[in-house]
Amino acid sequence: MAILLEIDPQNPEREKISAAIAVLKEGGVIAYPTETFYGLGADAFSETAVEKVFALKGRNPGNPLSLIVADERALHALVAEVPNKARELMKRFWPGPLTIVFRAAPGVSPRLTANTGTIAIRISSHPIAALLARELGSPLTATSANLSGQKETVSAAGVKDVFGNVADMIIDGGETPGGLGSTIVDVTVLPFRILREGAISLMPDC
Repeated sequence: MAILLEIDPQNPEREKISAAIAVLKEGGVIAYPTETFYGLGADAFSETAVEKVFALKGRNPGNPLSLIVADERALHALVAEVPNKARELMKRFWPGPLTIVFRAAPGVSPRLTANTGTIAIRISSHPIAALLARELGSPLTATSANLSGQKETVSAAGVKDVFGNVADMIIDGGETPGGLGSTIVDVTVLPFRILREGAISLMPDC
């Protein structure tokens, strides 16, 4: 049975964040709120934890996992390069619901990239998600907290209905905005390619 942990989304309590970090560092999977939907979080550098995320969601192993990082320094450990176009988008839309696909750095687990050689990353604007990534000190998986192919979840109660018996912790940070997921843009090609229209509207020349 998942531990249910209520955290104030506007002023996250440090001791509660520390409890969630302890679960992540032990290889656990938590559900947490983001600026769009609830996500399933695990330490992306833990192969065991990443495998657990795939198993919980019933996710196709051919689908890569997106990540949340704390800052640009954490980003540079994961990507081979940051193109100028990406820097423009980062400056304009990060933190926020824009996921950018970069060329992955050598050594990044193929489990995260699904052997594509690319990695999808964002910096979150949600206080809880951002603090988790910062305190963990590792990238945090950011796949939506739902079974693959099912509707995304905007509340801890909704997550509990699906993952209450299998996740290690569910953070209740209130209801999330829902609507559209993060916009996903691939900057490994020119012109850059919008892979998913989402919460941020992008024009090819923006």
